[in-house]
Amino acid sequence: MWTLPAGFLENGESISEGALRETHEEANARVEIESLYTVFSLPHISQVYMFYKARLLDLDFHPGEESLETQLFTEQEVPWEDLSFAAIHQTLKYYFMDRKSGTFPTRDETIDPRAR
Repeated sequence: MWTLPAGFLENGESISEGALRETHEEANARVEIESLYTVFSLPHISQVYMFYKARLLDLDFHPGEESLETQLFTEQEVPWEDLSFAAIHQTLKYYFMDRKSGTFPTRDETIDPRAR
């Protein structure tokens, strides 16, 4: 299954620090955070997922200890059926849509499969 770099915060860590750390741990990628992009509340598991829009600083990335593979995909190449979580699917859907318009608003949503 595919996902975006993500994980739990460490004690004393800010959200952006955690995003940078997880991106490095999972993809050995150097990025510059641009803005908070998506926020998903998952009340059924008492979690919140936050994803930042960031700029990849170079192409010197490779799998970290927690990853089997890292890869960049075009919109047509994204393995949509093999994405790990609904929040990943929705974030990528928004990203490709927003890239066409050139605006990337922050979105705040709830994903609760119990509500279906």
